[in-house]
Amino acid sequence: MKKQAGFTLVELVVVIAVLGILAATALPRFVNVQGNARGASMNGLAASVRSASNLARAAWVAGGQQGNQVLMDGNNVNVVAGVGFPQANAGGIVAALQQLDANTFTATPGAGIMTFNLNGFPNCSFVYTEQTGVVNTGNIGTAANIAQNCN
Repeated sequence: MKKQAGFTLVELVVVIAVLGILAATALPRFVNVQGNARGASMNGLAASVRSASNLARAAWVAGGQQGNQVLMDGNNVNVVAGVGFPQANAGGIVAALQQLDANTFTATPGAGIMTFNLNGFPNCSFVYTEQTGVVNTGNIGTAANIAQNCN
């Protein structure tokens, strides 16, 4: 009679238990990846808004600091007279961006500000101020804020 080799029931249960523990500890890390990706896309857009604002102001300064419009790559961009930063509207900062994916982001103008947010996540947002060209990333500025507002 041959001796059979294989796993005992106890060994099989131990292996399944270890795999279950590993899955339980690893799963929350992978679930949080989506929120981090949303925060990264918002931080990328915030950097683009900063760059577009600074480029528009540089064009305004290079043009003699006159008028309320500058030409950027064939697009007219409305700027705040006397300041040179793009206005907080579609003809200003959105025109300076040249392309904003409306399926992903929403730009909502206010009194001298424009709020950019991720569609479906109203608190995953940042604010552009036309008088100073400042982009306030308070809602997405830290990992804790991204976890709270973009998940």
